[in-house]
This record gives sequence, C-alpha cells and structure tokens, in this order.
Amino acid sequence: MKKFLAIALIAATFVACNEGEKKVEDAVNTADSAASAVVDSAAATVNAVTDSAAATVNAVVDSAKAAVTDSSKK
Repeated sequence: MKKFLAIALIAATFVACNEGEKKVEDAVNTADSAASAVVDSAAATVNAVTDSAAATVNAVVDSAKAAVTDSSKK
C-alpha cells in the first residue's frame, strides 16, 4: 500500500512539474486525487480478496457438512 501511495505521489509530482508553473493548490489537488484513486483501488482489491476467501471457506464448510452427512447415513 505504501509503495502504491509513493508511486502515485511521485507520478503526481512529475505531472505537476511537467506542465510549467502552477499554483501549489493545483499540485496538492492532483496529489490528493491520485492518492484517493490508489486508496480506492486498494480497497476494491481487499474487498475482492475477502469475498474470494469467504466463498472458499463457505465451499469448504459445505463440503465438510456433506461428508459428515454422507458418513452418518452409512
């Protein structure tokens, strides 16, 4: 997460320095929007991993229940 934030900050700095003279507020707004995009992307990734892990756990629990039910019928 820190790497993405650092890369976004560096990219925002390059963009701010490459466009000639700008106000400090514009550079800060650019850095803020880049940082928020990184945070949103990281949050989406965490949610996707959490959902995937939950689905996997549910599948394992379901298969364990099925195995217990099948073995108790014998």
